[in-house]
Amino acid sequence: MRGIVNIVGVIAIIQGLAGFAGRMWFDSTWGFLHRLVDLPLPGYLGVAAAGVVAIIWADSAKKREGS
Repeated sequence: MRGIVNIVGVIAIIQGLAGFAGRMWFDSTWGFLHRLVDLPLPGYLGVAAAGVVAIIWADSAKKREGS
């Protein structure tokens, strides 16, 4: 389960940062996320932040089980 959460977290970070960079500096849409939902510019950073939270959560769960 943690492995899947890590993969989803990494994908969310990539999609969030790519969507933000594409709309901020290149006036185009990058990634796959824009095909699913129409997010405002800060929304892409929120998706990336959610990916970071998911990775941190999965890592802390791994450390709890190991102790």
